[in-house]
Amino acid sequence: MKSTDKFLIGIVVGVILLVVVAFVVALAQPKPTYQSEDTPEGVAYNYLFALQQEDYARAYSYLSSALRGYPPSAEKFTKSITDNAWTFRRDGSPTLNVESARVSSNRATISMRERRFGGGGLFSSSEYTSSFEMQLVRESGRWKIESSQRYWLRCWDQTGGCQ
Repeated sequence: MKSTDKFLIGIVVGVILLVVVAFVVALAQPKPTYQSEDTPEGVAYNYLFALQQEDYARAYSYLSSALRGYPPSAEKFTKSITDNAWTFRRDGSPTLNVESARVSSNRATISMRERRFGGGGLFSSSEYTSSFEMQLVRESGRWKIESSQRYWLRCWDQTGGCQ
């Protein structure tokens, strides 16, 4: 066997090993899961994660019942989301992380970071990163969301709610 054949076989085996290692690393990543509901950060994350998982009943449970336009039922909440899919960014699977939390007594402001990956060419990732805030309040010892800059309908903040 010529030395060029050995060299070529070595390259092919190396590429195959790299592909196998890449698959193992990708599959070994932990799956996202719900966080503790004892902190405002956990509640904010869980609300967004429940929306991604289309677990609308759970997402509804994180809303403050003191909202002026509080949806009267989980079914109405779900209908609001499906009727306003673009507002809830149901067109993809962004990565959402807590950036920071400012807690003062019974109120909290959570800063979230959203990362989205769009389609692109062979060598472009089209990554979009943005931040937004969520306001939480402690009700009966539990943290609840009272407003958010994203993944939120403004009519929930208005008397009469969504029609």
